Amino acid sequence: MTSVHQDIDSVLFDEDTIVEGIERVAAAITERFEGGDLTVVSILKGSCIFASDLIRRIPIPLELAFVSASSYGDRTTSGDLEISFFPTGEIEGRRLLLVDDILDTGKTMNRLKAEFLERGAAEVATCVFLDKPSRRSVDLDADFRVHEVDDLFVVGYGLDFAGRYRNLPYVGVLKPEIYASASGSDMSVPSAS
Repeated sequence: MTSVHQDIDSVLFDEDTIVEGIERVAAAITERFEGGDLTVVSILKGSCIFASDLIRRIPIPLELAFVSASSYGDRTTSGDLEISFFPTGEIEGRRLLLVDDILDTGKTMNRLKAEFLERGAAEVATCVFLDKPSRRSVDLDADFRVHEVDDLFVVGYGLDFAGRYRNLPYVGVLKPEIYASASGSDMSVPSAS
């Protein structure tokens, strides 16, 4: 039987470390947004696992919306951003928390934040599971982040490579031989999300 675990070089964040980080961030989000309406916008597909665990730890009234934006597809290098699904009724005049799995170059988060503000959001805060500041190409820092990560090819807990490994309950470093054969491979980029 083939296991996805055999493709992992090392584990960066185990399940307990992930939960502790999410609880810390959820408490900070609760404090900031208490006393008003909040819409949590999960960027599909990568953040769905993180967003679902996060919102269950935020004990204030909130709505959940989804946006589909991708700049990777089956590649390992970032390309043009494609937005294929955008929430409609949950934006105007609302405070939004834009949630993603990883903040890498920052292009996706920066563009979506600007788009939500243009469409009438009162406020757009950003929250990421992993932050990779060494790869940032735009001036953007997440308002909330669970963990910072070095420039490694990470998968698990929603992060994927070519659609695989999202189901790992931890975050691990993918073995180089797994992604080295990918077309246009850049060994210093994160997984597609």
